Amino acid sequence: MTETTTNYELVIRPKYGFLDLNWKELVEYRELLFFLALREIKIKYKQTIMGASWAVLQPLFSMIVFTLIFGGLAQMPSEGIPYPLFSYSGLILWTYFSTSLSASSLSLVGSGGLLSKVYIPRIFIPTAPVLASLVDYVIATSIIALMMLYYQIVPNSKIILLPFIVLITILLSSGMGYWLSSICIKYRDVKFILSFFIQMLLFLSPVIYPVDVVGEKFQWLLYLNPMTGLINAHRACLLGHVPVDFVGLAISTVLTIIIFVSGILYLKRTEKYFADLI
Repeated sequence: MTETTTNYELVIRPKYGFLDLNWKELVEYRELLFFLALREIKIKYKQTIMGASWAVLQPLFSMIVFTLIFGGLAQMPSEGIPYPLFSYSGLILWTYFSTSLSASSLSLVGSGGLLSKVYIPRIFIPTAPVLASLVDYVIATSIIALMMLYYQIVPNSKIILLPFIVLITILLSSGMGYWLSSICIKYRDVKFILSFFIQMLLFLSPVIYPVDVVGEKFQWLLYLNPMTGLINAHRACLLGHVPVDFVGLAISTVLTIIIFVSGILYLKRTEKYFADLI
């Protein structure tokens, strides 16, 4: 959408171009995206006793449960590293993905007043929760630093790939968020299916088990899930215990770009009836 402003009026016209986005407008409104993300952080921890500590406690408790059940009782292999470290290194990226996807998918429905009363680039609304959740990810990584110190594991040069992996995860969460938030406007069933979908995706991602557990014949099915390559690469970059699976990372990157671009196109195509359906 293109805006032509005068001193007295704002005229909104449709715009057609690369990804159907008005890039100039997005740059002009960039501060608004920052404040929307800041608002998400404030709302998330408002009236909580533990505050930002939940960013650590959530994956930490999950790691303890997984260690007792899968590492202790089930004797799940962990690529030669202690199971708590194995599971937590996957959990922090998974927790970032799942929390940002959940918040992003419900963001448009929860912003009815904003959508119907003022004009802002609609794409900012599902993007803001994804960026806000990055704070939790950064806080949660402090625990793995302590765990690596305890287990005497020193990161190597592979860790320079970590920002790229986090960036791809941001694009994946955003792209899926664009799809699901747009669909949720029309079909509210999404909010009921979402938790089941995320839970199912957890067990289809190598968070609690290595990919090798699955037979070679069926491993390609796991790689259809973009989080498989990302979690594997994330773990390898942090701990340096195995080589980075660049083939798996490349598959995840291509799938993520497809989801991200198609998500933008779908959101732009459907945004015209958001205010009517909200």
